[in-house]
Amino acid sequence: MQLTHFTDLGIRVLMYLTHSRPEPIKISEIVEQFQVPRNHLIKVVNKLAKLEWVLTTRGRNGGLQLAIAPTSLTLGTIIRQLEGCSQLIDCEKAKCKLSVGCQVKSFLDNGLKAFYEEMNRYTLADTVKGQTGNNIIKMHMSYA
Repeated sequence: MQLTHFTDLGIRVLMYLTHSRPEPIKISEIVEQFQVPRNHLIKVVNKLAKLEWVLTTRGRNGGLQLAIAPTSLTLGTIIRQLEGCSQLIDCEKAKCKLSVGCQVKSFLDNGLKAFYEEMNRYTLADTVKGQTGNNIIKMHMSYA
């Protein structure tokens, strides 16, 4: 299993916003800091705003701010919402001839459940502790 670029970028944006400055952070800053296409970032930010994790303000003085406490958002929740993955395989959709009595789907479902449970042990705040948080602060300082 590999996370999509969309989810990866969503996590990085949330991490970057945990150490925000008094003024909102511009899309152009995140594009430059992470070297990502602007259009792709806008799609990610729109999803984060729709989930009510990020506040967006339009206009000259607009930008992005975290709308939720970093301690209240778990990594499992972030990944589940951005990936939209509730199962790894769909035996019905694939019309698999092995589905009767096959245990593979059950094993994969159990593994995915365990993955999300493990990721829910960590919050957004946990992802920016230590050196990672220091690196984000340096990124903010280098852009200001």
